[in-house]
Amino acid sequence: MEAAVRARKAGRQAVRDVAPDRLRERIHALLDESAMVPGVLALTSANAVEGASATGGAKVTGRAHDADERGGTGPVGVQERAAGVQLIYEGLRLTRALADEPPWNLDPPHTDSNIDILAADVMVARGFSLLARTEAADKAVETVQSFGRDETDGQQGRPTAPHALETDVFELAVVAGTTTFGSEPSDALLSYAGELAESLDGERPEPPEPVAEAVEQAVADAPDPGSSARPTTRGRRPPTRDPVPYRESKRLKRFPGIR
Repeated sequence: MEAAVRARKAGRQAVRDVAPDRLRERIHALLDESAMVPGVLALTSANAVEGASATGGAKVTGRAHDADERGGTGPVGVQERAAGVQLIYEGLRLTRALADEPPWNLDPPHTDSNIDILAADVMVARGFSLLARTEAADKAVETVQSFGRDETDGQQGRPTAPHALETDVFELAVVAGTTTFGSEPSDALLSYAGELAESLDGERPEPPEPVAEAVEQAVADAPDPGSSARPTTRGRRPPTRDPVPYRESKRLKRFPGIR
């Protein structure tokens, strides 16, 4: 899938300055192994809105710039947005995997596990940096906070929504994509993102082939694809601006005795 290749290339470009080499290579490996579903959603959402605007559908108020065209303070292009969403997902997914099967319960050395911890932190931080000056910034904060709450709830035996991380990240992806052109995701597009999240299985799910077509249809079916449609929070507590729950959740997982 061409969109997956583009998203992967953008992700690798975004971490090109990460050091040491072994850490950067680990991040590259995670991106190479990934099906890049969030990045694909971001790219196809942007393309769908651009296409709708060309035929008189979406109300576009801005112009998109590719990542390799923007300056240090210019607009954040669709390639960078896709990379930001993908890096946040890969970082949170890796954190979830480490929490589900704590490697510190095994015999040392824990070198690979320590590198994974650093890789997860770097990917989330870099993803935030890429989205910080976009309309998706608040949704990115909400996504990480929701992840922290879900992980804490699961650790304490409280029920959590299945595919919660994927649902939040896929919503983030369509927000990041559509707002590239000054539009917000329609209810139909947000619903598709949630349905797609629930339909995927496994740690590295492959996206169905008709993702681009489904996204285009969801944008076209909206009465006004450029109208405001706020991303859902699925009944969770209102988010705050400080993403402490995520960091606190990770700290509790690494050192279970600390409260």
